[in-house]
Amino acid sequence: MGVQSDKLARSTKNMDCDQDSDLTVAANTDSKEDRLMNLTRREMLQATAATFATVAGSRPNPTWAAENPYADAVLIDGEPPLPTPRTFTIAVLPDTQYYAEKYPDIFRSQTEWIADQLQDRNIRFVLHLGDVTNHNTESQWKNAVQAMEVLDGRVPYALLPGNHDYSEGGRCFDRQTRLSEFFPVSKFREQATFGGTYDAEPDRMENSFHVFRVGDRKFIVLALEFGPRHDVIRWANEVVSRHRDHEAILITHAYVYFDETRYNWKKYREEQQWNPHSYAIAKTADDDILDGEELWREFVSRHENFILTLNGHVLGDGLGRVTTQTAGRRDVHQMLVNFQMRPNGGDGWLRLLEFDPNGQIVRVCDYSPVRNQRNVSPQNQFELTLSAPL
Repeated sequence: MGVQSDKLARSTKNMDCDQDSDLTVAANTDSKEDRLMNLTRREMLQATAATFATVAGSRPNPTWAAENPYADAVLIDGEPPLPTPRTFTIAVLPDTQYYAEKYPDIFRSQTEWIADQLQDRNIRFVLHLGDVTNHNTESQWKNAVQAMEVLDGRVPYALLPGNHDYSEGGRCFDRQTRLSEFFPVSKFREQATFGGTYDAEPDRMENSFHVFRVGDRKFIVLALEFGPRHDVIRWANEVVSRHRDHEAILITHAYVYFDETRYNWKKYREEQQWNPHSYAIAKTADDDILDGEELWREFVSRHENFILTLNGHVLGDGLGRVTTQTAGRRDVHQMLVNFQMRPNGGDGWLRLLEFDPNGQIVRVCDYSPVRNQRNVSPQNQFELTLSAPL
């Protein structure tokens, strides 16, 4: 898997029946507190995830941690400190599905805060990681448009479909989505940063690329569909190859899992829940699906200019990091971030990536404009060191 992140690395296997039996035996001699202390944080998350429905396409109620939804958080009131001069910021919006369905004011509060902070934080781009809606309905897409249009003409953004943005009811059994109906290509052509769309579907926004520049640094963002098809990756490889002098960022809905590994259906199958290969869409498309490990092998690792990947989708604690080196020994940092399990569909949490002017440090911070709090736990506030630009 390459170089892992600084979070505790562990086996990707879920707690199986034998492990459950061991815990039952231990209950006869050890206190509940002693047993929990002998479990790693990841084992507890695996146990939690194992209680979720495993039917492809199903998702648990966002109040799964309602008893203490911030047990793993270190919360500080107020906005994050303003970055130093010449720092620029990329804002990240993961999994807004419940906002689009039930809490549109929270969704709009996120984008309004971003718009208000454009100057002070030098926000240059916004990345939406998919599951824009929960059920792919007209009303939910309209709520999403009303939130995202706050950014129109102010800061460029990219978005892509998650599994809940496909098919009737968001059940993800085919590639039918209303994303291009409500976020048409014509809308993005108005952005100077818009590069284009998948060449086989030029009038659809499910797969697109965007370029932007900050000082002497040039960036390219690839926004790819849930479980990208092989021909989409053919196109994406061609696009990145034409932009070798750009630092590349991939956003897609499912890539890193919460156990600090990439999705890998061939190796783990159902042991990693919600893999794109496990959804009905894979069956109807003759498994023309790529998961995280396949995307790494067939796309990201083939280009020395990749610096970051980001995805949402995954439950558990909704957090994960993997750092892997390319053949040229350059680090690619890969991040999972998803807040939909917090109260109110996510409590308005978003992620800020602050790029230091020295070109190699990215400071990551999670902030909620709804709560006006930042989370400074090691899972939510940390630094990444990028390989030097080519």
